[in-house]
Amino acid sequence: MKTLVMVIHPDIKSSVVNKRWMEELQKFPDQYVVHPLYEVYPDEKIDVLAEQKLVEQYSKIVFQFPYYWFNCPPLFKKWLDDVLTHGWAYGSKSGYKVSGKKIALAISLGADEHEYRPTDVYKYSVAELTRPFELTFDYVKAEYRPLFAYYGIEYNTSAEWIERSVPLYLDFLDSL
Repeated sequence: MKTLVMVIHPDIKSSVVNKRWMEELQKFPDQYVVHPLYEVYPDEKIDVLAEQKLVEQYSKIVFQFPYYWFNCPPLFKKWLDDVLTHGWAYGSKSGYKVSGKKIALAISLGADEHEYRPTDVYKYSVAELTRPFELTFDYVKAEYRPLFAYYGIEYNTSAEWIERSVPLYLDFLDSL
C-alpha cells in the first residue's frame, strides 16, 4: 500500500532538503503520494472534507516539514486544528477515522543533532520537543511512529550532504 506524504514547507522552491526529498518521492508514484499542502492551499483555506477523505485512503501517513522556532510550519497546525474534528478523528463511536494508521514526522533541522541534548544549547531532544504531535496522534488512536530527523541544514548545504539524506529518508519510509 502507498504512503501518503504531506509536505508542509512554506517555501518549497527555496528549500534544499525538503524539495529534494519531495522530488525523490515523486519518482515512485506506485509507493508514495506526495501532497504539498502549501501548494494545494496557497490561501491556507483547507478543504476539510477533501483532506479527511484523503487521509482515510492510507494506512501510512508522514508529515514532512522543516522544524524552526521549535515547531512546525503554521499550515500544519491549522491542518491539525481543522481536519482532526470531533466526530471524525475523535469523540464518537463513528469517529476515530485515523485509528490504527501509522503516522510519523519527517523533519529537517538547521542545527546539528548534538545541540539537542540536555547539556547543549537547546536542552531537549527533538523527540521531546515533538511530544505534542505524539500526544495528538495518540489521542486520535493513530499508531505514532518514531520520527525521522535530518540535522545540520544550517551548516551543510553541499549537494553531497543533501544527497546523503535521500536514502536515509527512503529507508525510514520503508520501515513504517
